[in-house]
Amino acid sequence: MQELQDKINYHFEHLALLQTALTHTSFANESKKGATHNERLEFLGDSVLSIIVSEYLFANNKKLPEGELTRIRASLVCENSLFGFAQKINLGQYMRLGRGEENNGGRSRPAILADAFEALIAAIYLDGGIEKARAFILPFVKAAHTTNDDYKTKLQEVVQQNPEERLRYVVVDEQGPDHDKSFTVQVMLNSNVIGTGKGHSKKQAEQMAACEALDLMGLND
Repeated sequence: MQELQDKINYHFEHLALLQTALTHTSFANESKKGATHNERLEFLGDSVLSIIVSEYLFANNKKLPEGELTRIRASLVCENSLFGFAQKINLGQYMRLGRGEENNGGRSRPAILADAFEALIAAIYLDGGIEKARAFILPFVKAAHTTNDDYKTKLQEVVQQNPEERLRYVVVDEQGPDHDKSFTVQVMLNSNVIGTGKGHSKKQAEQMAACEALDLMGLND
């Protein structure tokens, strides 16, 4: 456990919290000593993660509407994202799993690792408080937010798989005074509208239009 603590740059006062966070139900069920599994910590970690991500998005995206903030938060706290975060610290290698789960590849199962990552968040929160939890979480979130935010590039990469297809962005509405403009943009695939977005700049509106197109294609996390 020392290696994991070094890796996450947090050292526990109460190591039992870390041990519980790393204990899957399969291990607890097989343990003759009544080991505590991580499901309760997972429950708490989900809420801690949500408030920290919500605060970060609220503070750093001052002009985005509630619906878009909700969508971005959902992409950052979904199982796929948490699985990716867990992989970055090789969390699976530190898990305590039952024999059956071990033999079935549990150390690399997305659901197990995502849940364990949430449990780890809760363990840090209980051991060191909200600021320590925030310091642990935000580097993952910032990196994922930066990576996932360029929806236009993602959409272009999808469309480029068919060279005959052509994307273009069209401003269909513009409202408000110069200091507080609101733009509506449609992204078109050939002659078909595949997404619409709004923003306080043309660039932001284009990104939102591309995001909607990816959502409709089922290609956003």
